[in-house]
Amino acid sequence: TTEQPRDWPPRAPFAAVPFPGALTPFSGWDCSGGADSAGIAAEAAAAAAAEQGSMFSPSQEEHCAPNKEPVKYGELVVLGYNGALPNGDRGRRKSRFALYKRPKANGVKPSTVHVISTPQASKAISCKGQHSISYTLSRNQTVVVEYTHDKDTDMFQVGRSTESPIDFVVTDTISGSQNNDEAQITQSTISRFACRIVCDRNEPYTARIFAAGFDSSKNIFLGEKAAKWKNPDGHMDGLTTNGVLVMHPRGGFTEESQPGVWREISVCGDVYTLRETRSAQQRGKLVETETNVLQDGSLIDLCGATLLWRTADGLFHTPTQKHIEALRQEINAARPQCPVGLNTLAFPSINRKEVVEEKQPWAYLSCGHVHGYHNWGHRSDTEANERECPMCRTVGPYVPLWLGCEAGFYVDAGPPTHAFTPCGHVCSEKSAKYWSQIPLPHGTHAFHAACPFCATQLLGEQNCIKLIFQGPVD
Repeated sequence: TTEQPRDWPPRAPFAAVPFPGALTPFSGWDCSGGADSAGIAAEAAAAAAAEQGSMFSPSQEEHCAPNKEPVKYGELVVLGYNGALPNGDRGRRKSRFALYKRPKANGVKPSTVHVISTPQASKAISCKGQHSISYTLSRNQTVVVEYTHDKDTDMFQVGRSTESPIDFVVTDTISGSQNNDEAQITQSTISRFACRIVCDRNEPYTARIFAAGFDSSKNIFLGEKAAKWKNPDGHMDGLTTNGVLVMHPRGGFTEESQPGVWREISVCGDVYTLRETRSAQQRGKLVETETNVLQDGSLIDLCGATLLWRTADGLFHTPTQKHIEALRQEINAARPQCPVGLNTLAFPSINRKEVVEEKQPWAYLSCGHVHGYHNWGHRSDTEANERECPMCRTVGPYVPLWLGCEAGFYVDAGPPTHAFTPCGHVCSEKSAKYWSQIPLPHGTHAFHAACPFCATQLLGEQNCIKLIFQGPVD
């Protein structure tokens, strides 16, 4: 095997994974080929050494000062996209958003509380140019909490609005959106000013999430119908219409992680059990033992889109897109073959991940046997996309395989041996098994596991299948 670069893995989280210099062969491969594997592995090693664990993409490097690398708090990655939005990332609307320490703090913290009996007085306070949150209790009573500048925090806002206070514009994720460019959501359920993330400017750079964001007038309005209340200590709080839900995985974002419990976050950042339905008037119960601090792998659901939070340290230990490309080349160098047509198969380049190519691997998702594309095996008594595998006679979906390209979704750097069912996205075994067990909110009160690369609801006994490749016969 090729000697591993000395600075990979950084701080040795992947010590047990021989990557990228010495990938273990896939189980089920009959691989004696792969003459160019060593050269490709050496290139991958050089790329890894050059990167030194950095997760900067070209678009992010423009944020960097000439000599000093900015502090990165973390990144938000939208579930359901395989490295970019279907029509390309543009400006503040993209599939991945990096949060960097701002040149100047823009955080705010609560200060003065006003109890007001006339709309005119409320408007006068909200027009002062300061940030404020208004809680309308009745036509005759509104509580306005003024916020003042906080030199120790940076604030980042997420929502559907394209107005300037929103740093990261998020729209509804359409299941299987990679092949659905023209699909339109008729009525979005994502709030225009959905949530805000507040990061400490000093180490350890803690990030906290709060429901609702300040609008262009620097205000948050909770109307009469919104769920709101006064806490025992006297401060007001409330929930947004469809809520901001958060789930922290138990054990962080690692190979051994287990799903945590979904909670709702209030406007002031307290943690509550879920409401009976997404927009019910009655809030859940306060969970005093939990906080709104985001950790590596925390999921944030905005009722229409789900975001994954990755900390800077977590990303440092995660494979990058260059590593995934090296894995793709490693697979192709081993020259897997269709066991029936005996033609060589190859995963298409990451840049062509939406076009089915002639050499593309296809798989029977009930058994995992990998073939090239062929037209036989239709059964009149089954559904249109179900075929009979010529190797083992198992009947099931027959789909093209796509390499999962969004590195932020990987929990390890293992070889891509497993496919999600029924979409056919391929990633490492531990990443596939991790996402297969995560219940993601769907609609107003349902939860189901979904492929992180395309948001398709997962099906089958395990939600994923181990792939069985055949190596070259020569």
